[in-house]
Amino acid sequence: MNFSLYIARRYLIAKKSQNVINIISGIAVAGVAIGTAALIIILSVMNGLEEVTGSLLNSFDPQYKIVPVKGKRFATDEDAFTKIKNHESVAHYVEVLEENVILRFNDRQYIATMKGVSPEYVYMSGIDTMMWDGSFILEADDHDFAVLGGLIASTLGFNLNRFNPIQVFSPKTGRRAVVNPASQFNRDMIFPSGIFRIQNEIDAKYIIVPLRYARKLLKDQKKVSAIELSLVEGCDGDDVQKELQTILGSNYRIKNRIQQQELVYKTFQSEKWSIFMILAFILVIASLNIISSLTMLILDKKDDIEILKSMGATVRTIKRIFLFEGWLISFIGTILGMILGLIFCYLQMNYQLVKLPSEGGFLVDGYPVAISFPDILIIMTIVLCIGWAVAWYPVRYISGKYLEKRES
Repeated sequence: MNFSLYIARRYLIAKKSQNVINIISGIAVAGVAIGTAALIIILSVMNGLEEVTGSLLNSFDPQYKIVPVKGKRFATDEDAFTKIKNHESVAHYVEVLEENVILRFNDRQYIATMKGVSPEYVYMSGIDTMMWDGSFILEADDHDFAVLGGLIASTLGFNLNRFNPIQVFSPKTGRRAVVNPASQFNRDMIFPSGIFRIQNEIDAKYIIVPLRYARKLLKDQKKVSAIELSLVEGCDGDDVQKELQTILGSNYRIKNRIQQQELVYKTFQSEKWSIFMILAFILVIASLNIISSLTMLILDKKDDIEILKSMGATVRTIKRIFLFEGWLISFIGTILGMILGLIFCYLQMNYQLVKLPSEGGFLVDGYPVAISFPDILIIMTIVLCIGWAVAWYPVRYISGKYLEKRES
């Protein structure tokens, strides 16, 4: 064993002449342990929330989505779209037509986004697993039906027990002299077949209808807003995305799920690492107890220092003893914190110790947790670096100054 490390380990566990040194060392270990555990728990919860949100969004967002670079709508009569539809890696090809509409039910109104989808959408989407009431039915016996977001239904006061239609109004395109405002809208009615709950922003935005209904209401029989795709299982998504983008050319862009919800994922990442920096700063403050512990230990072991010097120990060797002492305090605190943090995460994953507010209408009962081992490695590295930096100060200035004074 390294001589300096051996002496540092002895100093760590041996009884000091001043009991307060043991107390301060214990506080330093506890501070590092609590800070490390907090980092692991908070980052794991943020990872869990991101995974749950991602899984909910994935039930609504397609695997890949083709949108125009310019404009809102485009025609699909180009050869490129035929090639994509018949591509061996494409399992489902769904045409989508979206437009903002006004919904009216009884005396209530609501502005929503109508999403018209082709029949294959039923087989591609996972939204049928997120139904809160009713069934995901868009077409039956030549009749068209709608599926509403949960917040839209509650705002309109709609429920499936009253089998009444919802009125849908869409502004007409083109400029016209406004004599009768009501004449500026295309209007129709539709019966809802179900209500879904996915995520608040989606629940408050979308009403899903058949593509043929959307085209009839919007008076647009040729163009679409987007094309949604799912790939054959086992395909390399990145390679297929690049290949399809080459087929489409520069006028269109194909987006994966992360690119479709880029703002959501960037927000999660920025919040996660902002919290990490705040907790890391708190950990730095907690680690300052190591300075107090090492300072008092150096003063307490001044006789030992003289003995070691008389035995031939160099100034560098003596400094390394106290530097290793600080590292040991930080290392023990890090290991204890990791154990505590992982134990809490395990208990939360299996027993949901901390519940989410029941009135929030969440799909999970407790805070979700997802342990990321790269995050744990980053935390361990950061905590040990903080411990080294904090231990370096008293060793560099206090012990060095004391040794120089004794030698002179």
